[in-house]
Amino acid sequence: MIDVKGINTWIELSESAYANNLRRFRQMIGSERELSVVVKANAYGHGWAPIARMAVQHGADSFCVHSLPEAQQLRQAGFDQDILIMGHVPLARLAEVVAGNFRLVIYNPETVRQLAELLEGQSGALRMHLKLETGANRQGIDEADLPWFLSQIAAIPGLHLEGAYTHFADIEDTTDHHFAEQQKQRFQRMVKSIRQAGFTLPKLHTACTAATLLFPETHFDLVRLGIGQYGFWPSRETLVSYKIQHNNDIEGLLQPVLTWKTRVSQVKQVAPESSIGYGRTYRTTRASRIAVLPVGYSDGYDRGLSNQGYVLIRGKRAPVRGRICMNLMMVDVTDIPGVKLEDEVVLIGRQGQDAVAADQLASLCGTIHYEIVARLSREIPRIAVP
Repeated sequence: MIDVKGINTWIELSESAYANNLRRFRQMIGSERELSVVVKANAYGHGWAPIARMAVQHGADSFCVHSLPEAQQLRQAGFDQDILIMGHVPLARLAEVVAGNFRLVIYNPETVRQLAELLEGQSGALRMHLKLETGANRQGIDEADLPWFLSQIAAIPGLHLEGAYTHFADIEDTTDHHFAEQQKQRFQRMVKSIRQAGFTLPKLHTACTAATLLFPETHFDLVRLGIGQYGFWPSRETLVSYKIQHNNDIEGLLQPVLTWKTRVSQVKQVAPESSIGYGRTYRTTRASRIAVLPVGYSDGYDRGLSNQGYVLIRGKRAPVRGRICMNLMMVDVTDIPGVKLEDEVVLIGRQGQDAVAADQLASLCGTIHYEIVARLSREIPRIAVP
């Protein structure tokens, strides 16, 4: 356990909240389906190592990552669960995928050709999942190109087609799910083509967090649980849609796992008509008490929150004053009695009866809560708490 008295900023991860979230999703999908947790981007900023440990302890079956290094760091840390690499692996490093016995997502012809050379004469097999393009137009195999991929895979003894999947383009941002329905139809049509070509597909998957919550028919054989495991709703539209489906029954369904904390590094008296910070973008209108915090945009506190955000000190809201600096920020504690050096400050999370939610901060600076947490510096210590 890290002694927080000796550090300026830290992140606490609630194990009870995480366990609750995984349990609720397991109840939704049943015991027969594979629950794969997405821990890319440092587990959405939460810290891949403590999250992976909690995930395995509380019922996750496997992991999804974006890159080969993310898969390797899990394996090197002792996690022997299946790991699906969803992003591009450089052709020069495909041998490491084979050596690590990772699942690999395929969508480039060049990758198939390179694997054909790599696996020639080998006795082992590489488990691959085809990423099917159904409307997001990111990485994926177009329906017209699918026959070529299937013919090549059939000719390479060392390639084992374990699964196929797609990703929804517009399932979180709207309560109108017509486009998602079209994507489901395209996916089913492409899966039918794969089976007609003589392949069995033990692992079909389409469900992200939003689909898991809203569309049980998308659960198939495996669910890729992303933002929901961390206690976040994918979007307000997802929340509204779920409430409509379930008669507002959301009590305790998702519990935020992360609390980001820092401490007061100085308290100073500032006269009326004084400017605060770079560019002098804030000017006091009264005698004020300003608390300096040892956190800035290099830590992941968005500069867009300058003169907009707020933190919690002694359970009260302290508004941000002036521009967020690289390593510092200033907040107004004039109306919060007794604030002193090294008082605990909550940047994201709950303190007393109030809370600062990541989606509130995202709204203030024109982004989404995914970005707010994913950009938290890897150098900030992550601490699991009960």
